Amino acid sequence: MEWLGLIGVIAGLAFLVAAIYKGFSLVIAAPLATMIVVIFNGMPFIASMFGPEGSYMAGLAKFLLGNFPVFLFGAILAKYMDKSGAALSIARTLMRLVGTSSPYRALVALLVISAVLTYGGINIFVVIFILIPMAMPIFAQYDIPRPLIIIPIFGGGATFTMTMLPASPALHNVVPSNALKTPLTAAPVAGVLCTIAAIAFLMFYMKVSLTAAQKRGEHFDGEVGEVASDDRKVPSFAVAVLPIVVLLGMIFALSFVKQIILFALFASIILAAVLFHPYVDHKATINGGTTDSLGSVFTTGSTIAFGSFAVSVPAFESVFNAIQSIPGGPLVTLSVTTMLLAGITASSVGAEGIAVGQFGPDAIAAGVNAEIVHRMVAVSAGASLFPHNGFLAVFNNLAGLTLRNSFTRAFISMHVPTYIGIVIILILANFGIA
Repeated sequence: MEWLGLIGVIAGLAFLVAAIYKGFSLVIAAPLATMIVVIFNGMPFIASMFGPEGSYMAGLAKFLLGNFPVFLFGAILAKYMDKSGAALSIARTLMRLVGTSSPYRALVALLVISAVLTYGGINIFVVIFILIPMAMPIFAQYDIPRPLIIIPIFGGGATFTMTMLPASPALHNVVPSNALKTPLTAAPVAGVLCTIAAIAFLMFYMKVSLTAAQKRGEHFDGEVGEVASDDRKVPSFAVAVLPIVVLLGMIFALSFVKQIILFALFASIILAAVLFHPYVDHKATINGGTTDSLGSVFTTGSTIAFGSFAVSVPAFESVFNAIQSIPGGPLVTLSVTTMLLAGITASSVGAEGIAVGQFGPDAIAAGVNAEIVHRMVAVSAGASLFPHNGFLAVFNNLAGLTLRNSFTRAFISMHVPTYIGIVIILILANFGIA
């Protein structure tokens, strides 16, 4: 009855996608989807859902145990950068430096700001809350079609700064580091070359998309919305950027230290608390960051727990056997598997959490460099942008877009750099370069 079990996995995934569309929390939807998989596969219910090993709850607990501190410290730092106005100060300064004297330069400015903020450890959700209202008046001024805002923000904030650049404090880089005991600077040559190629493609894609939209006669539509007031008191750029400099500096300089991300985040939080004291309510900021971290870690953990369980059922073994038969060796198998998991979970971090735990060790045992495995998993997991992706829904709501006029550009902005990066890593690995 293997086919029935596989149908159960597909039905569970379909239920999960439908639940997300309807606005249900993943914390509730993921265990319900897992129950569907359990029933179709004829597995013992209590042991499968709540058992100490191999169950849904065991998968959730394992993820929380390994990653909750990073979520907590990262969310608190992001809240300090947000509430103090530090992120806004950085964005304004970079926009002035890059310039917005033409439609294309405006798009480039947004890409640069998105990249700098996310590479500095600022949560992508914080970034879009800052950049969308800042960008809309500029889009209106230069008559740039609203949907084009997708490319620089998704491309700059959700691709190379999260999965490719060495030392990135993003969870996308931390999860494989924790699982494989590799440094956050893993495979630096591959990471830098992937980044250069991704930026080149995004610059090209922005130019082509803008030109095509103008030729089709597309225009900016709708209201510009509320814009952050220029009168708001915010830290200077030099002060605002210091916690980010300390965070990245510690990661680069002390990459050999186990769990350096926790020490670096903690130091940055302390520095932010001191520097931004005149601009924030510390209790509200810390409480807000803590609350944000709980929602994020349980949402991500729930996704990973569902995915881990779904791919562990006997019926799914035939799928992985088919992947194993793909020519190219263990690194190709790892990449395809990670992308499949990213599609199932619509979460890069979720896909990584499953891939590095269940398939990363197999690639290393087959002779692949652990740092290359780290970077391949991170980059491949970037292929997570699908209609049931939660970040896309939030972005569309903030930007006044719909799935119909945003999905194609979002998909290309995230997936094509991912595919380019995968090819580069495969070529370098073939020559023994990390």
